Amino acid sequence: MSTSTPRVEPFRMSSMSPRFGRVMRPLAITGLVLTLVVVAVALTIEQFYEVPLSPENVRFERPWAGLLAVGALLAWAVRAFFDRERRPRLRVSNATDLARVNVSWKRWLPDALVAFRVVALTLLSLGLMGPQSIHARNATDVEGIDIVLALDLSGSMQAADIRPNRFVATQNVVDEFIQRRASDRIGSVVFGREAYTLLPLTTDHEALRTMIAQLELGIIDEQGTAIGNAIGVSLNRLRSSEAKSKVVILLTDGDSNSGNLSPTQAAEYGASLGVKIYTVLMGQTDEAPVQKGIDLFGRPLFNRGGNFAINPELLRKVASTTGGESFVASDREGLERSFHSILNSLERSQIEDEGRVYGEMFPAFVAPALLLLMLEALLSTLVLRRWP
Repeated sequence: MSTSTPRVEPFRMSSMSPRFGRVMRPLAITGLVLTLVVVAVALTIEQFYEVPLSPENVRFERPWAGLLAVGALLAWAVRAFFDRERRPRLRVSNATDLARVNVSWKRWLPDALVAFRVVALTLLSLGLMGPQSIHARNATDVEGIDIVLALDLSGSMQAADIRPNRFVATQNVVDEFIQRRASDRIGSVVFGREAYTLLPLTTDHEALRTMIAQLELGIIDEQGTAIGNAIGVSLNRLRSSEAKSKVVILLTDGDSNSGNLSPTQAAEYGASLGVKIYTVLMGQTDEAPVQKGIDLFGRPLFNRGGNFAINPELLRKVASTTGGESFVASDREGLERSFHSILNSLERSQIEDEGRVYGEMFPAFVAPALLLLMLEALLSTLVLRRWP
């Protein structure tokens, strides 16, 4: 009778090579956990945010934060390739009996913990990207008109014949005006030596009020008054407007002495666009007091040295060319009366207000990420804890 030497085979979980199995097993489990979590997040978003998870309904405010997802890939690579090599092993000469041993569910738990950490880091990076739901508002007809406020920021606006000075008085009265035009789209242009758009037409009146309140003399070149350019930039803001009524309100305290467009030419162009221009002249005299400081008791000190040219006839011509009106404000009360008169003169029309509302969705990504990290910590401490 012949005897045969038993063949010794190493213990393996599958027919794959050990190294290939060490890589593919955590990858497969990670993919499974990621799929389940993505489905859960999508259902949560559809349930609580009432939007499907699609590019048309979701945007990321900070997409560059997605680069942090590289950390998730590094965490997986470290655990899959390096950490497993440091684990203690028991080498035996005969693995035949070991092949018949039932494998505990704990055998798969370390790979699941890798999956929890990788998916959690991925979700945190998505949360940092600023996910937002997009809710399109239905187009509705809003009773209002389109208005552009052209504000003079030339150096002469520091004159104090309108207290505390022309510029600050303009800010205060314009702020009140904006609050009383709740249904209008309002934009703003500022000008000195050149003219610039401060804010295009918008229904976000709070943003406009904030930007006007933060204006200061000197933020643009104040050595000049480009009235023609200011009207031109204002008309450019209104050129594509579909509102029936379009208005420019020009507030200035000087004569046009700068820019490459004359006020009369700009007014004629405005008339061809159907835009009415209302002008408000700040101050009535070429000379006005200018604050030069304060005394020991905190009272303002003024001197008379300002020589600020005015041209009321030019402003009247600009207004009449477009069918608007011209006003002169020699004090704060006169400035307020001018704006009240403009309020009463403005007609109303139906304009279409269409926009989008964005809702923050980062809790839908951050909450499950924190839950997975807590679950990983608990299982590592209570189930997979190693004793010396």
